Amino acid sequence: EISASASPLLYIVLVPLRFSVVPETMNPEYDYLFKLLLIGDSGVGKSCLLLRFSDDSYVDSYISTIGVDFKIRTVEQEGKTIKLQIWDTAGQERFRTITSSYYRGAHGIIIVYDVTDEESFNNVKQWLSEIDRYASDNVNKLLVGNKCDLAENRAVPYETAKAFADEIGVPFMETSAKDATNVEQAFMAMSASIKERMASQPAGNNARPPTVQIRGQPVAQKNGCCST
Repeated sequence: EISASASPLLYIVLVPLRFSVVPETMNPEYDYLFKLLLIGDSGVGKSCLLLRFSDDSYVDSYISTIGVDFKIRTVEQEGKTIKLQIWDTAGQERFRTITSSYYRGAHGIIIVYDVTDEESFNNVKQWLSEIDRYASDNVNKLLVGNKCDLAENRAVPYETAKAFADEIGVPFMETSAKDATNVEQAFMAMSASIKERMASQPAGNNARPPTVQIRGQPVAQKNGCCST
């Protein structure tokens, strides 16, 4: 029993932090916002590709991503302003559970392997299985063989990778983050293919989905290294 002189109880209601969802049509700064995902084994150069595309720079000693990181770049295609939110994921097995959640909601996924590392190419099938498991059915895909500047160390012939890509029906190109070969082309091709897919959807389904405005960036500590 509580006496009349007792202090009144103070109730504190904790409201969970949520992402605010804002339709893209409400943002006058761009016509589309596409979420892209970079996946592949550790050390194949995913972070270097992202750095080259977003900042047009290259760092020889760039270190491996822990968890996830992302960069944003806005491009123009066919009179439309497209904001690309590009997520760079860790390739290490111990981060697979963390990064798998980022497949959901991705409009396009770029699978990267190292042309000097045959194992990273062989593991592409495993990464494709991850896409089938976690991503949406109609997500756009692109296979990229990075470090094509290291011709003397090549372990995966272009013809082998191209034949595999044709077999699974996925576009393919080779890149070099170090000398910028095909880096711009890879991201722009992915953006164009997503835009084309969205434009070809029935009128009733052609409304662009809401996008998540994220306040703050994920912590992306680093260790290890990727060369090219």
